[in-house]
Amino acid sequence: MAEVYYVGVDVGTASVRAALVTRAGRVESTAEQPISIWEPLTDHYVQSSTEIWDKCCTAVKRVTRGVERSQVRGIGFDATCSLVVLDQSFQPVPVSRDGDPQRNVVMWMDHRAAEQAARITSAGHGVLSRVGGVMSPEMQPPKLLWLKENLRARCWNQASHFLDLPDFLSWKATGSLTRSLCTLVCKWTYCPSEGWDAGFWTSIGLEDLLENNFSKIGNVTCSPGSPLGDGLSQEAAADLGLETGTAVGASLIDAHAGGLGVIGADVKGFNLPCEHQPITSRMAMICGTSTCHMAISEQPLFVPGVWGPCLSAMVPGMWLNEGGQSATGRLMEHMVKGHAAYTQLQEEARHRFPLNGENLYTYLNSHLSSMADSGSAVDLLGSSLHVWPDFHGNRSPLADPNLKGMVIGLPLSQTLDDLALLYLATIQALALGTLHILEAMKEAGHDIRTLFLCGGLSKNALYVQIHANATGLPVVLPDQKEAVLIGAAVLGACASQDYSSIQEAMERMAKVGKVVLPDGELQSFYERKNKVFLRLFAHQREYQALMSQR
Repeated sequence: MAEVYYVGVDVGTASVRAALVTRAGRVESTAEQPISIWEPLTDHYVQSSTEIWDKCCTAVKRVTRGVERSQVRGIGFDATCSLVVLDQSFQPVPVSRDGDPQRNVVMWMDHRAAEQAARITSAGHGVLSRVGGVMSPEMQPPKLLWLKENLRARCWNQASHFLDLPDFLSWKATGSLTRSLCTLVCKWTYCPSEGWDAGFWTSIGLEDLLENNFSKIGNVTCSPGSPLGDGLSQEAAADLGLETGTAVGASLIDAHAGGLGVIGADVKGFNLPCEHQPITSRMAMICGTSTCHMAISEQPLFVPGVWGPCLSAMVPGMWLNEGGQSATGRLMEHMVKGHAAYTQLQEEARHRFPLNGENLYTYLNSHLSSMADSGSAVDLLGSSLHVWPDFHGNRSPLADPNLKGMVIGLPLSQTLDDLALLYLATIQALALGTLHILEAMKEAGHDIRTLFLCGGLSKNALYVQIHANATGLPVVLPDQKEAVLIGAAVLGACASQDYSSIQEAMERMAKVGKVVLPDGELQSFYERKNKVFLRLFAHQREYQALMSQR
């Protein structure tokens, strides 16, 4: 009997990736295509939906080369929660003052709408209870308000369709404008049981979105993985090199796809504290440019500064809370590349690992091990250097996009050792940030006993070990490195009806690869480190108060 396959497509911040995945969750082939990012102004980041779709098609054709089209049973898409703007004819509408119509996507990390987000927060509407009490500039309502207030003639008046990027991809594939509950509930304030809150949109000055039963932002919804329309349209099938009618699952935000790709794995035999416990005892961390912290519950839990609870936003029928850090991999890169010893690091890494394209962090991890005393943990090297990591604001649990980063303990020297220590302190700060999110979730009622990591940073052994050490929890890594793509493929598998539910597909297609245990001897070290970490935040608040005095 011929093998059947599912295609998962992941549109990340800077690239499109695709994978051909078997029914058992094995990745047979992958392909990657870069996508452009433009920064017309500070904190303005834009992309092109036309380019993104073209790159999706190229990647899918590459991974399906060599298999019969009839063997591909379904396809699923995930993407960043970026905002796509189209006109009445579904053509791109510019989202920047330069007026380039191809640049029609406001990226997730675009913070141009910080002032609009603050206004929405200060108004205190009831929908804010579902986003941790604070409206983030990374959500869609403030971005929409910014477009209306700043690009009314060129963009707002021309726009007929505002879509989250995951929903744009499923529309492009099927012609269906049905929106995924994942996007609408998590980023648009939609409530599955009540629908859109007309009073909220009117109160923030976007009453025109109520026209035609909210047609511009979507009035038909479904759970992730639900089959859309009649499957691939004839045009999309030709673009992707697949059969017309191939099942297409309702899409997910990229981080949520990563959650599907890891959180449901069978953990029998690994002696983990989450074994024989409900799936609610697990938290998925999707670690890349930024990091998302996904926890699910059977009943709604309200966590201050953490998005949600969102019903059916990741696992149908369950409530999702989503914490996050706006800059993680991006912050590590910023710290390393901005250091005076960066050129020396490049040379040393190239000499040490000439065939390894990911050699910089590999070299730094090795260099830190050589700096540590014999038998001493690398972590202890960070005892006198401390970082507050919110260089791009704090998403959770403080929910303050205006916070900035801090570094305490810098010497006058700028050697390679200094660079390595700054890199270490940055990772430790990110891990302590995760600890704070965990503590906020625990206080609200979550009982998280195990972390499940995926994404680019999960391939960094030091990042993973320090997260285990700082949180005191075991970390599970997937057996397939491309867990986000597995999650996207799960959507296609569910839409094909080869599996009866998302839960069944998750359990069959996600598998444990490796378990990283915390070093119990470092508990007191991280307790002390955490006290310093919290004082950094207190000092920053004090500095802000002093400088705001007139």
